[in-house]
Amino acid sequence: ASAVFLDFQNVHLAGHSLYGGGSEPSRCVPDPAHLADLIASRRRRLRGSAAVCVYRGRPDPKNQPVPAAANDAQASQWERDSRVQVFRRQLNYRGWPASPPQEKGIDVQIAVDLIRAAFSRDYAALVLFSSDTDLLPALETVARYKLGHVEVACWSGFKPLRFSASNLPWCHFLSEADWAAVTEDWQGRV
Repeated sequence: ASAVFLDFQNVHLAGHSLYGGGSEPSRCVPDPAHLADLIASRRRRLRGSAAVCVYRGRPDPKNQPVPAAANDAQASQWERDSRVQVFRRQLNYRGWPASPPQEKGIDVQIAVDLIRAAFSRDYAALVLFSSDTDLLPALETVARYKLGHVEVACWSGFKPLRFSASNLPWCHFLSEADWAAVTEDWQGRV
């Protein structure tokens, strides 16, 4: 089975920019388990998803009480599926409120966990859903040292993560129909 690693802010905002149609981002929030199941259903080999790892920032309730409550509610709902683990790091509010809060440490957390999962050899494949090139060295490390099979996923219209001068790793391109199939409306639910 596979482990799917979701760079959630990247997945959500990239999909929303392509397929959101001007709606508020809270109206189209990808469900991690549905997304992982969709990717697994299209894999050529070993189709199941054994683990779904979600990485995202968490708003500070003192600065952003409604987004923090939504983030908490989403994590709680998603983790009802025993395969899903949500890893959250507090957003950095340097410059707030003149500039929006920033995620810090998420990419490093994903990279560390991806390499740790490769060393454990618990999964037949590691699938990373992100278009963030900062994560490419982790994929390259897993492939270079033959620690496991890696694949990537991205929304059609975004450039996939690729090893230099190649079409590897294999990419699952997801479409607007896929976006519609995996998103939920969170408007007013918190």
